[in-house]
Amino acid sequence: MDLSDIQKAVGLKSPIRHQLFIDGEFVDAISGETLATLNPHDNSVIAQVAMAGHADVDLAVKAAHKAFPAWSRMQAADRGRILLKLADLIEANGEELARLESLDTGHPIRDCRMLDVPRTAGCFRYFGGMADKFQGETIPVDAGFLNYTLREPLGVVGQVVPWNFPLMFTSWKMAPALAAGNTIVLKPAEITPLTTLKIAELMREAGMPAGVVNIVPGLGQVAGQYIAEHPDIAKIAFTGSTATGKRIVQASAGNLKKVQLELGGKGANIVFEDANLIAAVNGAAWAIFHNQGQACIAGSRLVLHENIADAFLEKFIALANSIRLGNPLDPETEMGPLTSAMHRDRVLSYVEVAKAEGGEVLAGGVSPGGDLANGCYVKPTIVRVKNYKDRVAQEEVFGPFVTVLTFKTDAEALDIANGTEYGLGSGLWTTNLQRAHLFAREIRSGMVWVNSYKRVNPGSPFGGTGQSGYGREMGFDAMREYTQVKSVWVNIDAQIKPHYPR
Repeated sequence: MDLSDIQKAVGLKSPIRHQLFIDGEFVDAISGETLATLNPHDNSVIAQVAMAGHADVDLAVKAAHKAFPAWSRMQAADRGRILLKLADLIEANGEELARLESLDTGHPIRDCRMLDVPRTAGCFRYFGGMADKFQGETIPVDAGFLNYTLREPLGVVGQVVPWNFPLMFTSWKMAPALAAGNTIVLKPAEITPLTTLKIAELMREAGMPAGVVNIVPGLGQVAGQYIAEHPDIAKIAFTGSTATGKRIVQASAGNLKKVQLELGGKGANIVFEDANLIAAVNGAAWAIFHNQGQACIAGSRLVLHENIADAFLEKFIALANSIRLGNPLDPETEMGPLTSAMHRDRVLSYVEVAKAEGGEVLAGGVSPGGDLANGCYVKPTIVRVKNYKDRVAQEEVFGPFVTVLTFKTDAEALDIANGTEYGLGSGLWTTNLQRAHLFAREIRSGMVWVNSYKRVNPGSPFGGTGQSGYGREMGFDAMREYTQVKSVWVNIDAQIKPHYPR
């Protein structure tokens, strides 16, 4: 099956992009190297995608530097209009983007249509509207002086997007950086670059000047490492594993570039005795099984009050076993494959770790057979563990794998919630308003959901603490991440003399 056959089979209107995007043009890698991107449903080849090396990254940085003066000095409202036009184009091409994302990542098409595409368009639209509304301050200082601050773009920023939500995270990275006046060199994950390259095509149609955005698919240890090291890149924003994030920090030291990291998580999802049980069961399933559990904010530690644990688990296990696995392009599919065979095997290895630690597998823990045997599937997996310090309750599995712990007191629940090195997202289910606010304050994480889970919005800051990284995506905080403050002092009183008059 060649690219045109694949295009027809999944109903795509335009050719699948598989080249680098540098200085406004799609080009092959200088080395000619490519890497196959696979359909995780059956591991068939979708495309051979160009892999950027150091020389390609240098060209992308050079193009971004050349474009920066004009882009940063453009009227902010005009930058915003381009982003707003891009949002419109994303919506107009929404079905094609949804199918491409589903094909490349394994996301169920229903989620791509209802969540991934609308969130991507919404993020570009939010920051398109913010471009001319982000401002400095006037500060009261010494008499006779006016002091004000300017928020200035950083310059060329490097961005590395992960493979779990490539379309959505492309907008999270690009939109605030562009609204603030920066130019971009972005590396999508080498195994899921296709929708990011489609966004580049739509950017060109929206009127984005050449060189403002450059897309360089490539291996993390080659292109990603070089972006982190590059002396002409002013900032790197990275979403991915904690281990890789630490290497990014080390690589960035050469020119002391600004670093923003959104890393791993091990979210506690606490269900109290007074919770609405049906809502909590449904919310907990969404928290861990959406996108096959491949989310840094997944509610992967289910912490249940002992008095409701049995009743909760009866319903939760039944729901997990009822989830429809299948071809992600089928609208009836509720859970698709993991994004790669390597990651499927990693998730399944944690089932063996759990058993070795004395854990009880309550559901799943295996790959399905039959028509799905050739894909990267794992059944929804629920494991009851003995101790919150067990490996499977501490390490990020990043799959449809949830550990179950129980507690007696609120203090014990809080100890469990804060008992990991991560601090990204947490949730709690209770009708006690005082408890809800107390736990929201005391849980060590960047985000807390009360009687809900995994809610995101372009206006709300997203990020973590501890081993989950630092810096924030979204909202005004994201614009601050992509600008630097300049303080301007103006002497407005002619009577004020310099300290050393001549």
